[in-house]
Amino acid sequence: MYRNFAIVPRIIFGRGSFNQLDEILAARRTSDGGMVFILDDVFQDRELRGRVPLHEGDRLLLVNVDDEPKTSYIDALVAEIKAGDSRVPAGIIGIGGGATLDIAKAVALLLTNPGSAADYQGWDLIKRPAVYKVGIPTLSGTGAEISRTTVLTGPEKKLGINSDYTLYDQIVLDPELLAGVPTDQWFYTGMDCYIHDVESLQGTYLNEFSKAYGEKSLELCRQVFLEEHPDRDDKLMMASYFGGMSIAYSQVGACHALSYGLSFVLGIHHGIGCCIAFNQLDEFYAEGVAEFRQMMAKHDIRLPQQVTAGLSDDQMEQMVTVALGLAPLWENCLGKNWRELMPRERARRLLSRM
Repeated sequence: MYRNFAIVPRIIFGRGSFNQLDEILAARRTSDGGMVFILDDVFQDRELRGRVPLHEGDRLLLVNVDDEPKTSYIDALVAEIKAGDSRVPAGIIGIGGGATLDIAKAVALLLTNPGSAADYQGWDLIKRPAVYKVGIPTLSGTGAEISRTTVLTGPEKKLGINSDYTLYDQIVLDPELLAGVPTDQWFYTGMDCYIHDVESLQGTYLNEFSKAYGEKSLELCRQVFLEEHPDRDDKLMMASYFGGMSIAYSQVGACHALSYGLSFVLGIHHGIGCCIAFNQLDEFYAEGVAEFRQMMAKHDIRLPQQVTAGLSDDQMEQMVTVALGLAPLWENCLGKNWRELMPRERARRLLSRM
């Protein structure tokens, strides 16, 4: 059987397209509830906050993403929204990087599905459509704007809510919003996209659909991180979109699985966690890792070293458990017999290098 997957149905791209947000939302302002804008609190005192098109009855929630999004944080935000207004919001609008976009997707889901966000970590556990939601990235690379996953850290695991209901109904891709991002953050987030592409293009799930998107995304990443282009933000924004589409009909691989273990135990952010893991995976992705190191050298990036040194035996085992819990990622990397090829001891050795 072939997957009959959904994609984001409405997309606007272009410099200045954020200015059309009020017009986009106008047709959705038919519910008694207002819009809820979820904005990364890094913009608290910046110009973008003042550009959010708030109407009477709307709410602006500033969210903190210093830590990776947790299921408990989603639950708290949903409770806050419900306490402020008993009506279901007309829409949720997420504005920020990948973590903020994941938070907005998860909140939209939990407003219509009972229980905790932790109840839905896994594949296709969501039963009811979310409220209308719009994603507006201010960083590019994670593919959160196009992905059917919202990555969350729960009490027992780091695992996404993977569902067709997770997808945004509308995304606004405005490259102007990427201006001013610190170099390290720009690089680590962009490398999430590059690593998506490498894992997808070398995976056992590869097909012409994912290959077509992955190859274009990889080409754009090379232009952004190895060449000089005045429109690099436009290129990176499209690389992120194509990279997300590439894994929609395939999967990521060993790097993402291992990085989830790092994030769960050490709280390392997703983008930098992927970079730390990828830098140690020559045996899986030799050409990609070599090119990644060229990109690091060009942009003078210094990765943290030996982040797993000094961890207790229990912590190392916990990382291994989280990493090996992502079966589809390992199958895409190593094939159906991946459990024989990646025993706990080998996974632990890989993590100990990081």
